[in-house]
Amino acid sequence: MRTPPWVRRRPQNTGGWGNVRRIEVGGPQPYAVEVGPGLLARARVAERQVALIHPADLPPAFVATVQAALSPTLTVEVPARDDCKTLGVFSKVLSRLAQANLPRDAAVVGLGGGAVTDLAGFVAASYLRGVAFYTLPTTLLGMVDAAVGGKTGVNLPEGKNLVGAFWPPKAVWCDTDTLTTLPPAVFAEGAAEAYKHGLIADPTLLPRVLSPDFRPGGPGLEDTLADAIVVKAVVVTRDLTEKGERAFLNFGHTLAHALEAVTDHAVTHGEAVGYGMHYAALLSRDMGGADLTAHTRAFLRWQKPRPLPALTFEDVWPFMARDKKADSEGVRFVLLHDLARPYLARVPEEVLRGAFEAWQADVTRLC
Repeated sequence: MRTPPWVRRRPQNTGGWGNVRRIEVGGPQPYAVEVGPGLLARARVAERQVALIHPADLPPAFVATVQAALSPTLTVEVPARDDCKTLGVFSKVLSRLAQANLPRDAAVVGLGGGAVTDLAGFVAASYLRGVAFYTLPTTLLGMVDAAVGGKTGVNLPEGKNLVGAFWPPKAVWCDTDTLTTLPPAVFAEGAAEAYKHGLIADPTLLPRVLSPDFRPGGPGLEDTLADAIVVKAVVVTRDLTEKGERAFLNFGHTLAHALEAVTDHAVTHGEAVGYGMHYAALLSRDMGGADLTAHTRAFLRWQKPRPLPALTFEDVWPFMARDKKADSEGVRFVLLHDLARPYLARVPEEVLRGAFEAWQADVTRLC
């Protein structure tokens, strides 16, 4: 299959020592993403004072390893998962940094999954109008998605990620040893983002993500993970602030974020993306694109997300209408002409409703 023009000139996976893969991310503030085992202990920053932020449910050994590597000035524990992504937690963390007199030439380091990465990055972007930011993601979701690209932020009751800033990290260390501690369902959450990168840009990822080898400690894990990160790296290199093609990374996310919000995050982000990709595939087909629903059904069967509560189109539509891809003319959806051929489109309401009914029937049967 022809590589789409928007991913043709990819940042290179420049290798590294041992099993570590290094991916260069360009743009106004270039940085490197390293993927491999043992990286928590090898993390190094140039700044003398460091605030380390981590979630309460992180294995204590991870925190101790990074503390030994970085000797942080202060360590801040925050609630786990999306419970940390609130304005209240954000404010408390900023106060902790101020109480410690952390200076402008300090750094904030986020250690944990995608939620704490989003929070820590927003803290770094906001404290003293911006300090250095580094991230050590410990989940597959954090590695493939949140840690790369500089999107930071928190949620509002009205929707997901409605407050935030673009603030690229200075370095990202993806220690694949941390993935061995994840429950299978949490690992599968992150796989949704890797599979999405296959649908929108690199179809070779689709069978690799569904392979039995794609698991913590599995052969070729680092290579598949690095290739999935490369997809995002090339997009954010060319479009950091989502003026154009970066929106393609939101394939499946319009419904996904609505499902998270309407269930008060009882549906996790990775599960919601799995569900949302299938809805986007149905919309793509109904808008004249290729029928790619076999791929999204295959992923849902592999992921096995928890069943959804009973929902109507009216339940989710207000949240979809506030999606960050919306503009003054309304909501835009990321659709696919075919594999690796994404585009943005406005979809008539009758098509949205019809696809929602088909989606409900499918996910009820599959999940």
